[in-house]
Amino acid sequence: MYKKLLIFIPHINVGGVEKNFFLITNHLAKKLNYNVSVITVNKEFTKKLDKKIKIISPKSRKWEKSTMYTKYAISLFLLIKTLLSSRNYLIFSFQANWYAIIVSKLFGLKIISRSNTAPEGWSKGVIKNFLYKLIINFADEIIVNSNEFKKSLKKYFNVNARCIYNPLDNHKILKLSKNNKKFNFFRKNKYLRIINIGRFTDQKNQLLILQAIKYIDNRVPIKLLIIGKGRNYINLKNFINENKLQKNVILKKFVNNPYPFLKLSDVFVLSSNYEGLPNVLLEAQFFKKIIISTKCPTGPKEILLNGKAGIFFKMKDYKDLSKKIIYVYKNKNKLKNKIKIGYANLNRFNETKNLNLYYNIISKYL
Repeated sequence: MYKKLLIFIPHINVGGVEKNFFLITNHLAKKLNYNVSVITVNKEFTKKLDKKIKIISPKSRKWEKSTMYTKYAISLFLLIKTLLSSRNYLIFSFQANWYAIIVSKLFGLKIISRSNTAPEGWSKGVIKNFLYKLIINFADEIIVNSNEFKKSLKKYFNVNARCIYNPLDNHKILKLSKNNKKFNFFRKNKYLRIINIGRFTDQKNQLLILQAIKYIDNRVPIKLLIIGKGRNYINLKNFINENKLQKNVILKKFVNNPYPFLKLSDVFVLSSNYEGLPNVLLEAQFFKKIIISTKCPTGPKEILLNGKAGIFFKMKDYKDLSKKIIYVYKNKNKLKNKIKIGYANLNRFNETKNLNLYYNIISKYL
């Protein structure tokens, strides 16, 4: 009897991990027909999944507003309950990989684990690192989304992973970008129109961009739009108000379709302290934007071809970022070649090619 695929993702949010989850899961559902199930607490997002997919969630919707670790605990209970009924599954974990691996191995099942964030971002403490190294090696396959990420796992934990790049759904992005939004803030060409899209967290570090704008202090005309949501919203809003940046900066809470805004911009700035492989850089390349980014682990150096397709600034250094912004304003025409190189190399992230790589690995175990 063929095994069924059981995908484990306790907490579905609105970031790059989830974009990849929907693309990969829907592709696998088409390939595997009715043999895909998903365990998650966040039912509200499952409408984005193929109707063939079986959703395993708690009956009550109240848990959708609970903490991430509560969702992990509930999803692990659902995983154990499901496996007690039938062990005819291959597990594919997108989150809470440690726990999913432990449960899978206790039931004697194969598991494929997809890691989303480079170890430099979460690897803290001797005990935690020891446990990770001990547990992760029980996975039958480990998938990461950049070669730099793959090297990091090998360096820190002696883990052999497979790299599959994030699939870029450029047809959908292009279609969504044509949704005509009136946004006068970005309409005037005399300004350098800068955008950042990401969760308002310490990891994404949007405060750094605001500090750079304040430091520039009207030496160049700038309009900055930051789109996202998260716990740092109030801190960012307070910084804007306290430094009287309201005329030049808009902090916009999450929107379902950010692509019309991205399309109107001149420059995308990535200020992250760490990543996996940031989808938003691929999307900025697709729209042929100038990219200014940190050299954070992992992904930006790979996407921007070590600077051939973008401009880097020192991590956590707002003064260096301000210099790069001023440079871009004065030299926009000189940067066209970087844009061309980035766009020409987007085929690495081809949607069909990378989705089929996932299917090829998973089908070996079914």
